[in-house]
Amino acid sequence: MSEPPALAVPGLAIAALSLGAFGAAASARVADPMLPALATGYGVGIGTAANVVTLFTLAYGVFQIVLGPFGDRYGKYRVIGWACATSAATALGCALAPTFGTLTVARFVAGATCAAIVPLSMAWIGDVLPYERRQPVLARFLIGQMLGFSAGSLLGGLGAEHFGIHTPFVFLALWFAGAAAIVFAMPRRMNPPGLAQTKGASLATLPAGIAYVWKQRWARIVLLAVFLEGTFMFGAFAFIATHLHRHYGISLSFAGTLVMLYGAGGILFAALSTILVRRLGEAGLATTGGVLICAMLIVIDATERWPLAALAVLVMGTGFYMLHNTLQTNATQMAPEKRGTAVSQFAFCLFVGQSVGVALAGLIAERADTDAVLAAGAFGVLAVALAFAQLRRTRQRRVEISA
Repeated sequence: MSEPPALAVPGLAIAALSLGAFGAAASARVADPMLPALATGYGVGIGTAANVVTLFTLAYGVFQIVLGPFGDRYGKYRVIGWACATSAATALGCALAPTFGTLTVARFVAGATCAAIVPLSMAWIGDVLPYERRQPVLARFLIGQMLGFSAGSLLGGLGAEHFGIHTPFVFLALWFAGAAAIVFAMPRRMNPPGLAQTKGASLATLPAGIAYVWKQRWARIVLLAVFLEGTFMFGAFAFIATHLHRHYGISLSFAGTLVMLYGAGGILFAALSTILVRRLGEAGLATTGGVLICAMLIVIDATERWPLAALAVLVMGTGFYMLHNTLQTNATQMAPEKRGTAVSQFAFCLFVGQSVGVALAGLIAERADTDAVLAAGAFGVLAVALAFAQLRRTRQRRVEISA
């Protein structure tokens, strides 16, 4: 597939996408530190309370199936704007939910409205920028997502401890409204016909597009890897704040603040990505990332000092983005002819894996403890990283031999 023609992309356009990504990521993580408070406030068990995380991520993943081709047909940038606007409405719905059942429904719908933002942003950047210019722009865009993951934990912790469990959702509603306003203010050329729309893309062609992606052997490997990464990594991550609260006696708001260091670790990777990619290569990044995640989850579980646990969260964030960015890079090229559909399938597998991981982690936490949750996540992610790295090396050798 030929590279897209260059488009003069204003910095504000990338910033607007990054604001939307921040909101989507914060929405995904905001409930994590609030699980004990939600359980108490609504009179349910912590495993049941975890459904507000599970249903959000399940909807986020499932709706990727539709939203990838939808963006191809109607313009990715335009669809992102409407996704931000509807996400403002669904976040407000979460804030106004009077019962736990209502909240779970609102969180499911919120997951659906947030689903388009990050994958379509990545696909849009891939559409408008040639490959050699794409990586640094993607890194800048993903800083918003990195900060959003951490800020969501902080917002949830502050809400649980000080401002009430509905206040974080009000903040998210206002944030999404601002992001939508900026996206809609962008020039019409952000959706040029030759770049943003794919002729004939519709629900009628959806099964064929998905089937095409899954027929590619390397695509199946990447998609399975990101599913398992989501299962093990985010199953453990959802309970880190709860683990810190229970084992160190610190407040949920402070625990949420410490978890913010995860995003700082991601920003550290973004700053060093050019050097790390050159020194380690894709397989080396995946291996190193998996080892760091495993080691740091063990430190969080075993140490008796919360400052050391905080440092471990920072390093774990760097390790995660070393692994995940490698998977993202492969996702953008695993089926270039169907980039929008391929990236949406990548997001689908990640967030379905995340929903499975959080659900399983909730069951483990109820029957055992958060120690078992962190241990399972640590060794599961390590196995995924090592297996993918080996497969990537094998694929690279085959390419070199055939060249």
